[in-house]
Amino acid sequence: MLGVLPFFHVVAMTAVMNLSVRKGLEIVALPRFDLEQTLKLIHKKKPQYFPAVPAIYNGINNYKGLEKYDLKSLECCISGGAPLPVEVKKQFETLTGCVVVEGYGLTESSPVLCVNPLEGENRAGSIGLPFPDTEIVLKDKDTGKIVGIGERGELCAKGPQVMKGYWRNQDATDATIKDGYLHTGDVAIMDEDGYFYIVDRIKDLIITNGYNVYPRHVEEAIYLHEDVEECIVAGIPDKSRGEIVKAWIKLKDGKSMSNEDMTTFLKDKISKIEMPRRIEFRDKPLPKTMIGKLSRKDILVEEAKQ
Repeated sequence: MLGVLPFFHVVAMTAVMNLSVRKGLEIVALPRFDLEQTLKLIHKKKPQYFPAVPAIYNGINNYKGLEKYDLKSLECCISGGAPLPVEVKKQFETLTGCVVVEGYGLTESSPVLCVNPLEGENRAGSIGLPFPDTEIVLKDKDTGKIVGIGERGELCAKGPQVMKGYWRNQDATDATIKDGYLHTGDVAIMDEDGYFYIVDRIKDLIITNGYNVYPRHVEEAIYLHEDVEECIVAGIPDKSRGEIVKAWIKLKDGKSMSNEDMTTFLKDKISKIEMPRRIEFRDKPLPKTMIGKLSRKDILVEEAKQ
């Protein structure tokens, strides 16, 4: 087991430490994530398991000199902590021959609710199927009614891993656990085979001119461009529309692009309402959290200071 995520975070505690104990795996751990050191360890120690966040897999995909390292020992990579872009998953699997399975959960669910099966159908873009003894329903945010197959609803969960409540905070507990279900704040859809797909977080929803725009859908479209390394999409205040869609993009080294180039690329992939009205290209990596996932919160703080 290669451990590059901090064990104090619930994803690493479960997917690295606890899984290793359960399966009797040797843990090769780094005190903090370093991309080059990680590649050297994979090359030297030949680990089979490598849980990480999407930004780490994306960083490996775009590392200059990657051909120097043998990554073929990897058999199972578990992605969590943030949505895994389909193109990032496909590219990493092509480079390594490894299967990348995306899972989903929260600290409040200890933390896993769903995951794609290691043996069976692993659907790109999906968080997979519910864990054993776990019940997932999607509810309309306004009416509380369960929505149908293919319809958007808030992901709500019951199961033995769901918390009893927040410590000494009954108001927060009552706002989060209703009718026995943990309300996650994430918008999802379910297909006819029971696989779930996260659309976005309710709080990240962009409302522009009265229309709902889901940032993840726009980000997935941007990642389809082969020159894009990282991107974040969010809503920023606008006097006439309430909010407008903005995209922050880090291109791969040596690549260049204009706003018009990106807009032209996106025309047949997203609607006019979803089209970013502002695009900011950055030379440096986009801000990330302590476990390495892209931080929409931090980039909005930066935006507010401008």
